[in-house]
Amino acid sequence: MSLLKRLEKEKEKIKAKNDRPINDSGRAISSTTPAIDPWRNLKGIIHQESIKTIKTNKMEPEEIKTIIEKVIDDHIESNNISLPRIEKTKIIEEVINEILWFGPITPLLNDNNVSEIMVNGPNQIYIESQGRVELSNVTFYDDAHVLHIIEKIVAPIGRRIDESQPMVDARLPDGSRVNAIIPPLSLNGPIITIRKFSQDPFGVDDLISLDTLTQEMAQFLECCVKGKLNLVVSGGTGSGKTTTLNVLSSFIPEHDRIITIEDAAELQLPQSHVVTLETRPPNIEGKGAISIRDLVRNSLRMRPERIIVGEVRGGEALDMLQAMNTGHNGSLTTGHANSPRDMLSRLETMVLMAGMDLPIRAIREQISSAIDVIVQQSRLRDGSRRITHITEIMGMEGDIIVAQDIFRFEQVGVDGNGRIVGHFKPTGIRPRFLEQLISSGQSMPDDIFFP
Repeated sequence: MSLLKRLEKEKEKIKAKNDRPINDSGRAISSTTPAIDPWRNLKGIIHQESIKTIKTNKMEPEEIKTIIEKVIDDHIESNNISLPRIEKTKIIEEVINEILWFGPITPLLNDNNVSEIMVNGPNQIYIESQGRVELSNVTFYDDAHVLHIIEKIVAPIGRRIDESQPMVDARLPDGSRVNAIIPPLSLNGPIITIRKFSQDPFGVDDLISLDTLTQEMAQFLECCVKGKLNLVVSGGTGSGKTTTLNVLSSFIPEHDRIITIEDAAELQLPQSHVVTLETRPPNIEGKGAISIRDLVRNSLRMRPERIIVGEVRGGEALDMLQAMNTGHNGSLTTGHANSPRDMLSRLETMVLMAGMDLPIRAIREQISSAIDVIVQQSRLRDGSRRITHITEIMGMEGDIIVAQDIFRFEQVGVDGNGRIVGHFKPTGIRPRFLEQLISSGQSMPDDIFFP
């Protein structure tokens, strides 16, 4: 049975319980019948005729637009179709999006206010805008249409999605992160989740203006990065870890050789001496996979001055800690955790996943000597993202890793609009590594550590 036939079969089983038409305000209405596009057949014909006319994929968008306009004019004239000008403009735009870009979700990708796109089958597309998730007024035709867009996304970077590999991680040309999963694993039809990244990457001033951290916290973190301390950015899904990692990476001096290691390359570094490595999934025979752990080990032979791992989630944590402990200071990475203490526990678990039969004390000694600072980031209930802890790892006392907060976010309430009210405050503790930073040429006023 072909993949498309399987999709149709799965779709019939669940009978599109989420297929709801959208009203003019972009909200779902109660009917279970999807909205019908009266110009769908015409769009299909124009699309097919335009594809036949376009001779090369090197044509400019304006040339393609001219071809589509001629095709639609010829078709309207020969078939005596009455088509309003506004509908004609809309059809031309949608056909261009289908041919050149990513179909119906192209306007959402071009909207700077949209930070995440969640396609739950063909008739239900949610977006995150300014921290809030809402249903959009965009739909696909059917499962086959969604699958076509998925294949269009993954094919240029050498990935694939089919019955033998129904999940895939990919990226868009601008670096935005894409995850796709299809039936039989998904019962809603093909699912696409896109985490968008700004064309102009966020800088530290942007994070300060968004109230993610304060000027003093930013100054402290800049000194930590330039002073070659090892930092881990921890947080939950969608908390902004990669954005913060990107900002921290921008503090690395221009002359340092940086090697980045990611599942799907997302980091956008301004430095010139950057080597980007990306994992590879197994081929159709299940062979040839290259993991983050393989790339971390290989990077040690590439004369790195800074190693940046997009995210540690398994046995690569051991190799990362070994690198931090063997002269590769100034390394950065991220990990999923709800607090700095949880991040330490997760690192222990990930080291055990490497298959090494190490005693817990030995693992904790590796962690405490390798990591200097944990930056904890959270996505709060109102959708805002805050750095809630900047925590120093001080070493071992007995069998326990000792950590102390240098900065902390304290929530005091919620305002009338549902926004979190709180403030960042230093804890009054000077970090032990302050002398190390000063000796490396970094300086900061002492009063930033005191309330």
